[in-house]
Amino acid sequence: MLRSIHRPEREAVLARLSDGDDLTGADLVGVDLSGAALAGVRLVRVDLSGANLSGADLSGADLTQSKLVGADLSGANLKGAQLHLTDLHGANLSRADLHEARLGTADLTDAVLEDAEGYAGWRVPFYR
Repeated sequence: MLRSIHRPEREAVLARLSDGDDLTGADLVGVDLSGAALAGVRLVRVDLSGANLSGADLSGADLTQSKLVGADLSGANLKGAQLHLTDLHGANLSRADLHEARLGTADLTDAVLEDAEGYAGWRVPFYR
């Protein structure tokens, strides 16, 4: 569905998602979802590389096995989000709320975690 929609329209559709919506496997490279309400949305195996998710509400969202390489998640609410096997290499997570987030074996290599809440400074090794 989303692949046949042009980028500006796609971003408008994505901004209206709600808890329980499922975008498994979607290609959302570089999309601007800053400030979007995506709480509880299923984003499993989604490519969000280079996406702008700054200030987005991703609380309780499932981002398992997703790719967020270089994504901007600054100030995002990731409370209780599922981030197992998620590639956050080089992502900006500054000021993000990571309380109760399930990082599992997320790749946080070179991620910016300055002033991230709920992040105790530990790194989980990433296994490929």
